[in-house]
Amino acid sequence: MVNLKTETTTLIISFITSVILGIIIIPILKKLKVGQIERDDGPQSHLKKQGTPTMGGIIMIITMLLIVTGTYIFLSANGQSEIANKLLPILLLTIGFGLIGFIDDFKKLVLKNTEGLKPSYKMLGLLIISVAYVIYLIYGLHIGTETYIPIVKEYITMPIFIYIPFAIVVILAATNAINLTDGIDGLASSVSAIIITCLTIIGIRFGMPEVSMFGSIVIGATLGFLMFNLHPAKVFMGDTGSLLLGGVISAIALYLKLPILLIVIALIPVLETLSVIIQVAYFKKTGKRVFKMAPLHHHFELSGWKESKVVIVFSIITLILCIIGLAII
Repeated sequence: MVNLKTETTTLIISFITSVILGIIIIPILKKLKVGQIERDDGPQSHLKKQGTPTMGGIIMIITMLLIVTGTYIFLSANGQSEIANKLLPILLLTIGFGLIGFIDDFKKLVLKNTEGLKPSYKMLGLLIISVAYVIYLIYGLHIGTETYIPIVKEYITMPIFIYIPFAIVVILAATNAINLTDGIDGLASSVSAIIITCLTIIGIRFGMPEVSMFGSIVIGATLGFLMFNLHPAKVFMGDTGSLLLGGVISAIALYLKLPILLIVIALIPVLETLSVIIQVAYFKKTGKRVFKMAPLHHHFELSGWKESKVVIVFSIITLILCIIGLAII
């Protein structure tokens, strides 16, 4: 039987695996000279990060593959194959997103193709995986099109022709939001770990062991990666990691029928995205900027905040929002 002890053990094993893989993989990335390319128009303090190994998201991908496989075998051997089988679709969505990010990073950093994966191909890949996952939720798991509305604590049932595009937009928006949040040492990994912890707790409350088990694995993998990603970062996650984490957050939120809750618990990534949209739209219209630089974390950096302060403040805000999120469901 899956219980809190099992989930805690899984999280610890995942964390240790991630740390060990980090120790092994980071020197390999250094040898391959898979280094960060900093924008000339970005904060000047970031120029010293040029050459820091990136594509570190593969640490999380490999950790998740190993631990989910081990968990699948363990659960199947203990007569819990139904729970084990439900882990796989969530894993496939998130690993699929991570692989698209990996291809983009690989082309940019290893093949030295500055364009990376063409945006149209990238979007097409993400779209195909998103559609497949949403179709699986509706027709494979038969979870329906109900969506929970926090605060009022009621479900609304969407017509299927509205729910499918809505769910796809949630996945793509969450993925893009985490991607934009990944701009300073430890920010995306810290914020994502807190959001995924919140969703995992909800999975426990809702009696969904597949969610709580998968969430525990991802939390462990992310915290292990964070050991190397805190300022000054020894490795960056790249699109490999940010697309992976965005996929995890959106996949679990939809599985729990709680995509609307993301507006609360993932407010920091939402604001990061809005800051870019506002900045671009306002600049095109007036030739002036609302923020000193977008995404939002760069605005605070240029306002005199140290990277570590931005990460701490944004993480504390996310933690408070997650506590509020748990209270309103």
